[in-house]
Amino acid sequence: MGYFFQIRCLYLKRNQFRKYIVNNPQQERRFVRPRQKLVELLRDKGIKDHQVLSAIGTTPRHKLVDTALHHRAYTDTALPIGLGQTISQPYTVAAQTELLEVKKGKKILEIGTGSGYQCMVLCELGAEVYSVERHNELYHRAKEALRAEGYRPLLKAGDGTLGWPTYAPYDGIIVTAGAPVVPDDLIKQLKIGGILVIPVGDNKTQKMLKITRVSETEYQQDEYDNFKFVPLIGEKGWGENQ
Repeated sequence: MGYFFQIRCLYLKRNQFRKYIVNNPQQERRFVRPRQKLVELLRDKGIKDHQVLSAIGTTPRHKLVDTALHHRAYTDTALPIGLGQTISQPYTVAAQTELLEVKKGKKILEIGTGSGYQCMVLCELGAEVYSVERHNELYHRAKEALRAEGYRPLLKAGDGTLGWPTYAPYDGIIVTAGAPVVPDDLIKQLKIGGILVIPVGDNKTQKMLKITRVSETEYQQDEYDNFKFVPLIGEKGWGENQ
């Protein structure tokens, strides 16, 4: 299973990306320098993991926003994608991914597929990616966008606060929305040694947490900077009207 997903998510994607460059040389050249500048900015802001920076520099973020926003696709800012949701700020994606300590072939669960940007970055790192999105429209849109670029994570529409127990346990779980508390279901779906990266706080600001499962009953929690995310809606998160 792991090898199969690695092949789908990494090698097929690379072949498709090469084809994209060949078929659209002018389009691709247009974004080369903005991507380089974005990577340089993220490095200056403290991102140290070279593999994460390389993944950010390769991921076609412009494919996930409206064409009217292409000129802002590689700025370090969140951008609207409809339904009150945004494509995450590249620094946020890089910071969370760096905390997750992603290694090639590791099984990663993403809560909140959104535009598919974080999912693409995880695939670029060679992870075996599973992702849950509560908005049915965003789920279908992200699935189409990911497939169009040759990425093959496993996606589903549903309540991300409950995780995805069918494929648990995971080496890492990343939550891309702000939670009021850490959902127990996500903690339980970590492997021993697995890492959960999740922003927790109120609806204005959240503290980024890195939770490592040390044993069946023990966890280590580290706190990092404050961030601002859209709310994590679900049974173990915020209600629909919060």
